[in-house]
Parts: sequence; C-alpha cells; structure tokens
Amino acid sequence: MLREYGLDNIYVTTQKDTVYALLADRAIAEPDDLIAQWKDERTRQWNDVMAGEMLAQVRSVAKGLMALGAKQGTMVVLYSDTCYEWGVLDFACAAIGAVSVPIYETDSPKQATSIIEEVEPLIAFGGDEEHTHTLDYVAADHPGLKHVLNLKNGALDALIDYGEALDDDALDEEIGRVRADDLLTIVFTSGSTGKPKGAMLSHRNFTHIVKNGYEILPEMLYEPNRLLLFLPLAHCFARYIQYTAIGGHGVVGYVPGAKHLLADLRGFKPTYLLGVPRVFEKVYNAASQKAGAGMRGRIFANAFRHFVAWSKMEVEHKRPSAIMRMKHSFYMSTVASSFRSALGPNLRYLACGGAPINTDLVHFFNGMDDITFIQGYGMTETAAPMVVNWQKANRPGSVGRPGPGMAIRTAEDGEIEVKGPNVFLGYYRNPGMTDEVLEPSGWLHTGDLGTIDDEGFLYITGRKKDIIITAGGKNVSPAPMEGTICECPIVAHAVVVGDNRPFVGALVTLDPEMTPSWLAQQGLDPDMPMEDVANSDAVHSFIQQYVDRANADVSRAESVRKFIVLPQDFSLEEGTMTASMKVVRPKVLARYAEVIDGELYAPVAVVRTPNVGMQILESTTETVKKAGESVRAASENVSPRVRQAIGSVHERLGEWRDERIDVSHGRDADASASDAGGDPGARTDPDAKDGAAPAR
Repeated sequence: MLREYGLDNIYVTTQKDTVYALLADRAIAEPDDLIAQWKDERTRQWNDVMAGEMLAQVRSVAKGLMALGAKQGTMVVLYSDTCYEWGVLDFACAAIGAVSVPIYETDSPKQATSIIEEVEPLIAFGGDEEHTHTLDYVAADHPGLKHVLNLKNGALDALIDYGEALDDDALDEEIGRVRADDLLTIVFTSGSTGKPKGAMLSHRNFTHIVKNGYEILPEMLYEPNRLLLFLPLAHCFARYIQYTAIGGHGVVGYVPGAKHLLADLRGFKPTYLLGVPRVFEKVYNAASQKAGAGMRGRIFANAFRHFVAWSKMEVEHKRPSAIMRMKHSFYMSTVASSFRSALGPNLRYLACGGAPINTDLVHFFNGMDDITFIQGYGMTETAAPMVVNWQKANRPGSVGRPGPGMAIRTAEDGEIEVKGPNVFLGYYRNPGMTDEVLEPSGWLHTGDLGTIDDEGFLYITGRKKDIIITAGGKNVSPAPMEGTICECPIVAHAVVVGDNRPFVGALVTLDPEMTPSWLAQQGLDPDMPMEDVANSDAVHSFIQQYVDRANADVSRAESVRKFIVLPQDFSLEEGTMTASMKVVRPKVLARYAEVIDGELYAPVAVVRTPNVGMQILESTTETVKKAGESVRAASENVSPRVRQAIGSVHERLGEWRDERIDVSHGRDADASASDAGGDPGARTDPDAKDGAAPAR
C-alpha cells in the first residue's frame, strides 16, 4: 500500500483559461455546433441552441448585468433549479468577473436568507414565482440587494434590454480584466457535518480539471457527446460537467430534475449518465422486482452473477471460454437489452460519485457490452472531481487515481489529504475554518478515510467524523455497513449508531417507491400504513438478511446487534438530509434521540435464573427428604443394628447438603462482587455486551 501518489500535469492552465473562455473558444471555432438543448415545459419538445447563438446571448446578458452595476467581484445570487437560463447567467457572470452564488432550489427561505446576508449580493435571480417572492421578501430588509428578477418571467430578455446601450468594446474591456486565479463562485457546502460554509472557487479550480479531464477520459468528455443535466447546478459537480461539455464537443440537455428521467433519457438519448449510488441502486432494484421470483427472476439472478464475473474477467484481462461467451450473448439479449432500452441507445458511460456503492453492482453494469462504469471522488472544496477512474485505467470498487497535476496521500490516522490546482481558495469570511483544513503547503484535509494501493488507486473506507467508539472501546466505521444494508431493495437509508453504547445498532428508513411493490409480491397489502410496515415481521426479516451480510464482514464487536425501522424517510424539511441528498448524521441522532435511547438501547429487564448448582441441590434435597421418610418407615420393621446403620447414612446426607449450600452461597457472593465492580484486573470478553438484544 502507498502513503502518497501524484501525477505530473498534462495540460498546464494559464491566466487566460477562464470559464468564459471555454464557451468563447468553441463558439468562435465552430459557431454552428449544436451546444445545448432545453425542454419546453408546455410542449415537452426540445429546443436547439447553437454555439454562436449561446455566446451572443451570454455577451448580451453580461452587458445587462453591467448596466445594473455588476462588475468584477460583484455578488450575484441564483436561487433556481437547473435550466438553460441558469447556464447562460453562469457564463455571463464569469465573463465580467462577477461572483455567482448558487442556492439550492430546495433550500428553505431561512437558508436562502442566511446565504444572502453572508454574501450581500447586488442582484438575485429566482427560478420561479415562489423563489422570486422569497428574494423580494429578503430584499425588503437588505437594501444592498437592489435587483430581483424572475427567470421564468423574462429575466434574460430584461437584462438584454438593459444592456443595449453598452457597446462590445466596454464588454471586452471588462472580460479582459478577468484572470484564471480570480474568484469565480462561492458554493455553500451541503452542511452534512454542520453549518454550511461558503467555499471560494476560482476559474482555474474548474478549468484545470476540465482541460485535464479531456486527456484521461477523451471519449466520454471531449469527443462528441450528449449530457442530460438534471443534477442541481448549485452543486459543484453539475457546474464542472456543464463546463466540460461546453468546452469540448458536447451537447448539454437542461432539465429541472429527475421527475421525468426515463422519458427524458429516451427523448434526449445521452451518451453518458451521472448519478449518485441511489440512482443506480433504484434502476437495478426496479428491474429485479419486475423480473419477479419465477423463471424470469432466476434468469435475472443468473445474469447478475454472469455480468459481475464478466466484468472482473475483463479487468483482469482474462479470455472468456466459449460457454461463457454463449451465456453472455444470451444475457445481453434477454436482460441487458431492457436496461439499454430504458437508458437510451447512445449510452456508453455511467459515472457515479457522492457516496459508496456496492462493488458487485458496479461490475454488473460494467459487464454489459459497450457500457463503462466510472467511479470518482471529490468535494466542493476541490471543485468536485479530484480522483477518478480513467478510460484506460478503470478499477471497479476504487474511486480511481488523482488527475494530472494532482496528488493524494493518507495521514497516520488514515485521513485522505489532497493537493492540486483545483483545491479551493478558502472559506468565505472564515479564515479560522480555512486554516483547520488547508495547510500552507496546499494539502487539504478531506475528513474522509481511505487507502491507496500500489498502483495509485484510492479506496474510500469511511468518514473520520463518523467513526463510532463503542463503550467497549471498539472503533467502528459505519459507512461500509450502511452501504450493505442499503442494498436491500426496500431500504432508503441506514444510519449505524453506537458511540459510547454497549453495542452497535442502526436506524433504517424504507424506500416509499419500492416498498409497496415488494409488499404486493409477498402477498401483503401494498397500501398498508407505513407505521404498520415498519413493524411488520416480514419487513424486519427481509432487512435482517442484509444486516447479516453487513455483519459477515466485521467482528462481533462491530456488528449490528439490533435495528429499528422508522415509519418515515429522512428529509430536507426536517434537516436530516442535505440538498445534495446526503444524510446529516448529527441531525438524525438529535431528531431520533428518543427512539435511540428508548427503543434501540432500552434497558433489558434482567430476570435472574436460579443458580444451576442450587437447582440440583434443591432437587437432591427433596429426594433425600423423601428417601429419609421411607427409611424411617422401614426402620420400624428392622433390627436395632440395621436401624443404626440407616441413621448413620441419613446423618451423612444431611452434612453433604449443608456443605453444598455453603459453596453455593459463596459463588453468589462472588458473582455479586463482580457485578458491583469486582476485580479490576479481571479479564473480560470485549465482544460480550450486557443488554444487547439480537437484531430483528
């Protein structure tokens, strides 16, 4: 295993490599290239945008921003879901050096107000009437926010009108002042470990990984491709992949979310699809349940095993046998064809990040012809991707290698540290927090745990802050077990707990989409209230199978002994989920404290069973008593000498009984002393935990 691994630059960025230049260079070279498509919500038809057309629109909007007073360093808020107008505004702000500050469309008015108060914007855009109303409400108490516009109510047209008086020379002069190291955007982290922090990212932070991404994934990212962009543009990864498609030869299909994902996939026909593990888990689970438990179900299960084996064989550069090739052809035509039909005929790459994913599931998709499954790793502070599997160096199960010009290393405690031109400038107005994570040498402490193999591939093993230390002193990383439990088709999320507790437990939530169909397959009422579902023995037994799988990979001290099924899933509204769909562990622990204390770790009533020795003694005493009565009755009819012998035996039995009582009482006294503290030097079994009820 390696402690550090890094690579030299392939493409070296200069001060001219700004985000605006990605669009401008392509549009000037190929103005008639199809560069974007957006879907009309009313007609559900796709509308085309050529590269030259998009550039002209971006420049006109940039003039409008200047007319409203925006200049280099001016804060501009975008509070909207993903849409073409968002993309135009993004490039327009980048052109003149204005700083874009995205807010997730799912953020509450309170969260939006907090961000606005921190960055003090001049201009804010709402994605619709509701978001614009929130911005208007905030602006009433913040005089610095002078302009609020509604993207769905002609905001871009209004900006173009405002900027008509400005000529191109004035715009070009402003564009010429912007450098790659200038601040591009402030992206507030999702807050899965605390209050959101504003990460300051430069143009170079993004353009370095865009340009070098073309070098290591040319077919996926640079050559003609189609990207269906449904991820929120408030997220760094969505911004990065938008820039990558625009700067290469891609077409971006803007849609506001995944509500109509299957229909959008069929209509847009992307060449690659990005998603978090849950997206791919749902695709697999839906297909598995559709196959059922009969002949089709057996074929599907066999196909899963085949594609996993086929992918592993390809990774190891082994040749398949003739029989295996025949099976592959069969499973491609029967099972894989349904996936290809759902995902679209052009799909070549699946890209996943944001959380751990089951390695066999990766191999399953990767084993299908013409599909490559790419895993990656990054964070807001690295402008999203930091480590990724390459087109010619793809190892399922790992998150890949660092990109060109970037490096990774592990600290003594296993924490992953990263370094490169894509590492952020720091947290906005928070130098203290910046100093905690960013060393003067440029190394960034990620807070994640992992290992690096001998070829530089990184494997994520957990989150440093999530490490559980049980009452017995055992360190437990919850992420791998949570991932295995979440493989259960009806499980939405799992949170493993046990810090300072006598044993490890878990809170489990149910998938509201998959659970009803599973219930129906089991002959149960699919419309059963979720409270009843959560208490169902059938549900607990099914989930227990996956808990057992998770436990099989760890020691007894680390295993989940008991779990509680919650009747509702975690949510953004109650603060237990972030806008990027990550579980907020501290909020879950606080929100369900009563469940954890009162149910998961409820004191188990101790019923003292009689000492085994005492049970034997009492039985023997009773036997002796009965025998004595019989002897006395018989003695009346025997000679005096015989009577004397019997009396002697009876006396000896009484002495033996008294000795056993004394010994038993001594053991009970020793046991009581042990319960009260006992010998401090006595050895105990660290895996044995009192009060640990078995997992249901």
